[in-house]
Amino acid sequence: MASSRAPQRERNQSTELDRRFMAAAVALGRRHSGLSRPAPSVGAIMVMKSEAGFEVIARAVTGPGGQAQAEAQLLAAAGPRAKGATVYLTMEPRAHSSVGVPSAELLVRAGVAHVVTAINDPDPKLSGRGHALLTRNRVVVTTGVLADEGRRLHAGHIARARFDRPHVNLSLAISADGCIGREGEGQLAISCPQAKAYTLGLRVEHDAILIGVGTVVNDDPQLTNRLPGCDGRNPVRVILDAEARTPLGAKLVASAGKTPTWVFVAPGAPEERVRALTRHGVLVEVAERDHAGRLDLGDVLFQLGRLGITSLISEGGARVARALIESDHVDEATLTFSDIKVGAGGVKALAGLPLDVLTQSEGFAAIERRRLGVDRLVRYWRAD
Repeated sequence: MASSRAPQRERNQSTELDRRFMAAAVALGRRHSGLSRPAPSVGAIMVMKSEAGFEVIARAVTGPGGQAQAEAQLLAAAGPRAKGATVYLTMEPRAHSSVGVPSAELLVRAGVAHVVTAINDPDPKLSGRGHALLTRNRVVVTTGVLADEGRRLHAGHIARARFDRPHVNLSLAISADGCIGREGEGQLAISCPQAKAYTLGLRVEHDAILIGVGTVVNDDPQLTNRLPGCDGRNPVRVILDAEARTPLGAKLVASAGKTPTWVFVAPGAPEERVRALTRHGVLVEVAERDHAGRLDLGDVLFQLGRLGITSLISEGGARVARALIESDHVDEATLTFSDIKVGAGGVKALAGLPLDVLTQSEGFAAIERRRLGVDRLVRYWRAD
């Protein structure tokens, strides 16, 4: 939308009030993380400021499946009160849209006076264009407010735009002697109830959950979200299974009609097994093998990105964890540490790799440390 008015320069200095409202917008955006794929879950808040204070006019978040833009919902809720208001967005509004009016133009048409954003759109074709459109139309723009928080909220969208793959979060519950279970005993209770609830909650915020076929055979997990109030908030279940060994009687297969279950096999996997999985409602995709003969994780992640997956949490299998690290595909690691010892027959967390490759690596920075009941949580993020 063009304007004859002279452009107004960006106001790059944020205030404490800006940072507080952006923190609220980030929290709002997290509500639909794992629901809005393939679109980012943008949090949006509209505020009217005056000498007497401020009033929150409207709040919005990207709708499920990305069908309802946060900005459009926000403006619809505000109506004429949008004129002269300040809008907080966790990501730059778009200047281009293949469907409907771009969100940046909607903001201009509504007469918004000031837009505050956390990060630019990570798509190199669109980055900065929304801010530029606003500025040309004399909307004051402030960028980079709580940028780190914005990047973490939209890590999946950033990874998909930059690398054509999802953001990968490696989640491990680790015993005092560095194990995640005991050989031949299936699932082993390592985490306390608070840590277990936390890691279950992570499933809500991710589009997909990844395990190896060994975890399916040994543990027969469901990989659903069983937290109160989270019914239906289940990620896509993804199984690495080169030879299509996933048992037809597995819980994941039995529930494939209700919760999407995808199996990646290698070329030449037994056709009879592949057809049987397909008949049970499982989506079977073929990925290439790497130099070691395993499924090529780069190819798997690329295909997941093409299928609309933006964020992936890996929960199952020490060998999968090691393979993700060795292929340099770990963007984030969520580790919970217990005082319980597994003892003889313990399965080491990274299948022979020392934990130091994560905890002491210059490639990762600890961004959070806290207690979860009697356990300890440490979150690591790939260093820029």
